[in-house]
Amino acid sequence: MPLNNEQKKHYKSIGHHLKPVLIIAENGLSEGVLAELERALNDHELIKVQLRLNEREDRQAVIAQLCASAGCELVQSIGKVALVYRRNPKANRQLSNISRFQG
Repeated sequence: MPLNNEQKKHYKSIGHHLKPVLIIAENGLSEGVLAELERALNDHELIKVQLRLNEREDRQAVIAQLCASAGCELVQSIGKVALVYRRNPKANRQLSNISRFQG
């Protein structure tokens, strides 16, 4: 289910206050990175991912691969930071960034 512009705007405002939960370096998407991504999306739903890659094309390719493999949606990408979202129907209200920052 693609996000509409109103949802993206709301998630961007929440994401502004978040720190990156996952850092992807030169090794790309390893099994460990994908496992941590799964855990973070299940717990938090909305997370920031930092990409320590120099080339813009490489960053865009990794973000596309990350979204495809995790089933998440890109909310925003600025420089070396991406904000991604995946809804969890059984989200823990204390861990979910969506629930914590409702206001």
